[in-house]
Amino acid sequence: MKRLIGSLLLVGVLLIWGCPDTSSHSRGVFMLLDSSGTYKKELKQSEAIINYLLGTLNPGDYLAVARIDSGSFSEKDIIAKTTFDRRPSMTVRQKRQFRKNIDEFMRTAKSSSFTDIDGGILQAIDYLDEHDAGKKHILIFSDLVQDLPKGHVREKIPFKMPGYNVLALNVIKLNKDNIDPRKYYERIEKLRLRIEDGGGKLTVIKDLDRLDAILTK
Repeated sequence: MKRLIGSLLLVGVLLIWGCPDTSSHSRGVFMLLDSSGTYKKELKQSEAIINYLLGTLNPGDYLAVARIDSGSFSEKDIIAKTTFDRRPSMTVRQKRQFRKNIDEFMRTAKSSSFTDIDGGILQAIDYLDEHDAGKKHILIFSDLVQDLPKGHVREKIPFKMPGYNVLALNVIKLNKDNIDPRKYYERIEKLRLRIEDGGGKLTVIKDLDRLDAILTK
């Protein structure tokens, strides 16, 4: 009996050692920057968030930043993207180049006529699914007012984002929100329902000090 128990324990240990943890512990972050209308003047504030991401993401993590404009379901709107290398010297170069691309965008960004938030989210989902990170975050730096060019189809396309964490940052209140606050809450709730229907979670962040606690969950 003792020999049998010992054999079973040995088999159990071998099974444990022989089954490595294949789950990904990396993080994928895709940040969307609203460059439309009067919101363009808010873009400068997003740099602190990008700097924070560059400073805290680890080797193996993925980071991309793209703009929201008239038609955001397009690779041309991706400003910078990279998977951080496991070699420290290479990571430093990646972050330096990433920062350079962001600086160039901030210097030359032009205000767009329309705001395709849904297209940006669809683009983010495509890229994060391809990266296959263990934790997937979409950061939306916008007032969340969607305004599509005529003929653009978005609402008929469901978001497929199980387990995704979507953070809405700097959702400023517009003049019309001051007149009727329901408009502010309605556009947040509309986006929340779209995201939850796709299996994701939306968090509206007003205090950016909370960002660290949320991204490291």
